[in-house]
Amino acid sequence: MSVAFTKEESSETAAETQLPDRPVSDHPNLVTLNGLKQLEAELEKARSAYDATAAIDDVNERRRQQAVPVRDARYFAERVRTAQIMPDPSSRETVAFGSTITYSRDDRPPQTYRIVGEDEADPKTGTISFASPVARALMGKSVGDVVELGDQELEIIAIA
Repeated sequence: MSVAFTKEESSETAAETQLPDRPVSDHPNLVTLNGLKQLEAELEKARSAYDATAAIDDVNERRRQQAVPVRDARYFAERVRTAQIMPDPSSRETVAFGSTITYSRDDRPPQTYRIVGEDEADPKTGTISFASPVARALMGKSVGDVVELGDQELEIIAIA
């Protein structure tokens, strides 16, 4: 439809409201069951935010307000679709996806993290991505093992 038949100020206005897709990692989309639930909740949140824009009368403002929810809905729909649920580790002998590990690093106090999917990782809450350098260095290791990460050494103290 021609711009002449819409309330748009210009044909560029529509293009300006389309945001580029969120970047997606090249790693497989491994998730815990909780991680899948988080992805589904984020998808529903994006859809609800999009629906909330329906009440905006101004076409250009509505498009601007829809840009983020549309982009997020595309991202989370794809992440839900490609999610591979990983079972909890069956052993606490070695570090695996889903393991909670405690390690010491140089003179710092011990740190504890659970290894989870990329979208659910949040170091502030005690989770790190399986694709992170720390997780990759610790995968497959056992209590007492020491791994080098850059110029530091990490010693695994516990696996839960």
